[in-house]
Amino acid sequence: MKATTILCLLVLASLSLCTSAKTIRTAHGEWELVWEEQFKGKKLSPYWSRIERNKADWGNYMSKDDRLFSQKGGILTLWGRVNDFLPSDTARYLTGGITTSHRKLFSRGRIEIRIKMDNATGAWPAAWLLPQYDAWPNGGEIDIMERLNGDEIAYQTVHSPFTLYDKTVKNKPRSGFTGPIKKDDYNVYGVELYADSLCFFINDQYTGTYRRMPEYGEQQYPFDRPMYLLIDMQLGGKWVGGVNPKDLPYRYQIDYVKFYKKK
Repeated sequence: MKATTILCLLVLASLSLCTSAKTIRTAHGEWELVWEEQFKGKKLSPYWSRIERNKADWGNYMSKDDRLFSQKGGILTLWGRVNDFLPSDTARYLTGGITTSHRKLFSRGRIEIRIKMDNATGAWPAAWLLPQYDAWPNGGEIDIMERLNGDEIAYQTVHSPFTLYDKTVKNKPRSGFTGPIKKDDYNVYGVELYADSLCFFINDQYTGTYRRMPEYGEQQYPFDRPMYLLIDMQLGGKWVGGVNPKDLPYRYQIDYVKFYKKK
């Protein structure tokens, strides 16, 4: 094949992914950008609040301290640090996280998040969705991205009473997927939210689909409801294991969040 022909095919392929700055086309159709966060300025926009410490395994070291957040040049950085700077807090480590709870909700669309992460033993950064008006796990959980340590893969998972607790169904549909990432660069993580399915992507590469199966009842697919976004730096926990303090501080950098609706 001639070089000019190859070049034309590459140009056409790139055009098929983006028709304008506000519109993209994927394998599932054309999408229009309806909301975005570019993290401009030095402070969080009103769509976000800082996550407080909580009793969940991922929330052991959450803190709202300013030294765990920095925003510059259109990049939000969430930090994971050894706690040698906040004597009033007895936690060994401190981490930052943000959420759109009660400020911006998402349903039936496509979310994309562009992220870059450091590599550290015990690091567990995540970006995920929880239901605004239903208690966990009845309202479900959608993990757009979880990454452990310095792995070259990321995890994309759904949780619900059906996936977690139902022991009556032997051959459950697959509820977790993985995909390769560029461990020292930015990656784009995405999920398409439909009334009957969730489709996951990493760098526009399809990783898997979780589908509604009406025969198993509402708890099998509780995801078609308003959900808020959490982006948080986490350290340690039952899944990722212990932390190596020599690998800290840890930078979790978020370039943008975009939300599209089907045209």
